Amino acid sequence: MPETPAGPAPFAVPGPPLRNPVVVAAFEGWNDAGEAASQAVAHLHEVWGAEDLLELDPEEYHDFQVNRPMVDYDEDGRRRLTWPTTKVSYARLPDASRDVLLVRGIEPSMRWRTYSQELVRAARDNGASLVLTLGALLADVPHTRPLPVTSSSDDDELVESMGVEPSRYEGPTGIVGVVQDAVARAGIPSVSLWAAVPHYVGQPPSPKGTLALLHRVEEVLDISVPLGDLPEDARAWERGVDELAGEDAEIAEYVQQLEEAKDTAELPEASGEAIAREFERYLRRRDDPPRRG
Repeated sequence: MPETPAGPAPFAVPGPPLRNPVVVAAFEGWNDAGEAASQAVAHLHEVWGAEDLLELDPEEYHDFQVNRPMVDYDEDGRRRLTWPTTKVSYARLPDASRDVLLVRGIEPSMRWRTYSQELVRAARDNGASLVLTLGALLADVPHTRPLPVTSSSDDDELVESMGVEPSRYEGPTGIVGVVQDAVARAGIPSVSLWAAVPHYVGQPPSPKGTLALLHRVEEVLDISVPLGDLPEDARAWERGVDELAGEDAEIAEYVQQLEEAKDTAELPEASGEAIAREFERYLRRRDDPPRRG
């Protein structure tokens, strides 16, 4: 029997129930090289016009000496304090058969099991049929090539139907792995998407990593995501790294070695499958509804 998370009040969205909703979650910190994953969810929040549903109490989960509150000023010039927390928002997608819950926060410092159960309850209260967790890791990949995204699941049906890989990882895990375990125990299917970010340019932002994750989200959910300025940001980022590499002979040589290894590994796959996926994405985006302002 799936575990039933405890909790007092339901976390259901106001108004009509969401349509076959999917949860898309990312967490800043250990799981988020170059902030590629958290920025992917932030982008979805913006382009889909998401509305906040709930905010987890940071007092329960964060060490404020590790993740300190931030002070700034609002539009009226009033000083305000912002606490590190996790927010859940929702969006009712136009021209789609499903809606979304978006989860974005900072990897908590404590009480991971309770934290995960709060997120599971929000998913179950809104009838979520799928959870996508996004992550990014530093890897030996060249910035000049498409950044790879691995897709894995513990759900045998999803492995078969979506063509994702079965989970094989063993070792230390972050909050992404803990949330994956919690939703699996609650009986909610889940897929984990991880972008590989070049380790020699792992500092944020990493728009090319964010773009790679969004492309994979499009494929998994069979939807089109308005990308706005992100493709140009990714190209500008790549040009900037080109310039930095050009000033350091050792880095330039290392990048060339990574390129050769990548090209050799993918040579047999100059196949129609990748080309077909790209063409399908183009056709969907051509008929995109206007981006929300």
